Amino acid sequence: MTIMEYHNPVLLKEAVDGLNIKEDGIYVDVTFGGGGHSKEILRRLGENGRLFAFDQDEDALKNTIDDSRFKLIHENFRHIKRFLKFYRVNKVDGILADFGVSSHQFDVAERGFSTRFEADLDMRMNQKSTLSAYNVVNDYEEQKLKQVFWQYGELRAAPAMAKLIVEYRATEKIITSTQLKDVLKKFLPPKHENKVLAQIYQAIRIEVNQEIEALKEFLEQTPELLNPSGRLSFISYHSLEDRLVKRFIRSGLFEGEPERDVFGKFEVPLKKINGLIVPSKEEIKNNNRARSAKLRIAEKL
Repeated sequence: MTIMEYHNPVLLKEAVDGLNIKEDGIYVDVTFGGGGHSKEILRRLGENGRLFAFDQDEDALKNTIDDSRFKLIHENFRHIKRFLKFYRVNKVDGILADFGVSSHQFDVAERGFSTRFEADLDMRMNQKSTLSAYNVVNDYEEQKLKQVFWQYGELRAAPAMAKLIVEYRATEKIITSTQLKDVLKKFLPPKHENKVLAQIYQAIRIEVNQEIEALKEFLEQTPELLNPSGRLSFISYHSLEDRLVKRFIRSGLFEGEPERDVFGKFEVPLKKINGLIVPSKEEIKNNNRARSAKLRIAEKL
């Protein structure tokens, strides 16, 4: 079995430390990827400990770990509760998630995740999914396309970008990353081209993979899955994800305010552990992917 080339896991020690691992505990790594975080968790588990991992990307399955304590589940983490139940697991002692796109996905040109390569518009994390970047760019109505760019890319020019794409595709389909870049060229000033392109790609990728909806569904299941004193250790890479994680840990909600009692207090199932953790300068120097990473840790009350 070929091991796929994956880069070093981000905040490896800090994220696994955050789980406060018990030797005989049950843990879940919901973003398996190259298996770096999973291997470190297994290293700290005793012979009676167990680790379940999730990944919807077929490429990640080639990195599975030969260990009787380990089980890799080929599914999106939004289905965590259902699939753990299938393995007769109702409660766990810790859950780790690294919400970034894997380096492998960026580095394989034909997957269409990277702005660096000429490729067909794809961006599917689950390669069996029917919705691709091609569908978003060529089939979405102007209003919906504008919403994707605005909401997920935080692009001020979202209305104009959507309008231009719709006008262009009326005569010719946009098939490749280079075509998309050419269509939106007027919005890519030389000094900020890479930054704006990254925002455009991020917006389309989030829509293709329904990342925000999946994240919300996943987060809502975690308090019920955790044993008392069980830990969550979550790494996010952009403000949309980090805001959702931060709000959920603080109030159990994604928007609005929780219901308070007559004393102004409200109950939450989780408490945050320590403050925000970011990579060291040394880690960023050695792994550029780490530069925007943010780690938040929470514990079940």
